[in-house]
Amino acid sequence: MEGRPRRSALYMPGSNARALEKAKTIPADALIFDLEDSVAPDAKASAREQVCAAVEAGGYGGREVVIRVNALETPWGTDDLIAACGAAPDAILVPKVVHSGDIISAAKILQSVHAPDKVRLWAMIETPMAILNARTIAATAVYKENRLCCFVMGTNDLIKESRARALHDRFAVVPWLAMTLVAARAYRLDILDGVYNDFRDEEGLRDECEKGRILGMDGKTLIHPSQVGPCNEIFSPTEEEVDWSRQIIDAFGRPENSNKGVIVVDGHMVERLHFAMAQRTVAIADQIREMEAACG
Repeated sequence: MEGRPRRSALYMPGSNARALEKAKTIPADALIFDLEDSVAPDAKASAREQVCAAVEAGGYGGREVVIRVNALETPWGTDDLIAACGAAPDAILVPKVVHSGDIISAAKILQSVHAPDKVRLWAMIETPMAILNARTIAATAVYKENRLCCFVMGTNDLIKESRARALHDRFAVVPWLAMTLVAARAYRLDILDGVYNDFRDEEGLRDECEKGRILGMDGKTLIHPSQVGPCNEIFSPTEEEVDWSRQIIDAFGRPENSNKGVIVVDGHMVERLHFAMAQRTVAIADQIREMEAACG
């Protein structure tokens, strides 16, 4: 099971040059340079140029660099997408995805401009229609040319469009998260939880991260650097999880267990599916350790 840490994905306004520079020192797993919601219409073109220049210049270490473009149906969307391809980030985040055709259209533009193979697509799931179509959107990942690898939940927009109440227990939101998560996992996609708006409320953030992890989220999108530390901590595999995973890997690696589907490890029945999960847990933990060492 391949994967990379996506515990924390921090939105950075593309029109703020200081923020783009500061991002080089923030220990987020992913940085999302935003050309959409945080940028005023009259600043769209200059923000696009600034973000692409920053991505091309590099200096972000092992962090995953993502550009969120404007929707294709807007006056800026196509130009954003083409410019982003030239800058060659790790991924391009497509907003307002409502059906599979949105991903296919974006992927065709990437193909037409010969975007580097490393450039992936992330999809914002932020409307009621996107929730209803989550399975068919995720299914586009079956075809490698569509490049889809991650869903990002846009919970603020979902709350707005559904007229739900934004309560701390997220009573209304959890069913949408669960439905989309199952669709993502069915097609081997990662999925990131939506933002927590009160960046001064660390206790509330931690609670939401804990519940998101229990639900199965890979990480969370963030709006402030102060949220990165708690988010990284909660979405990291614990020492106990890593140790147990290594025991499973070692046990299945013994010659006498090489062809077995079920074995006993420390008194517990363990299946091959647990072996695959253990491999991913250890791989993610190793990558986290490498990233932390690189960041000093």
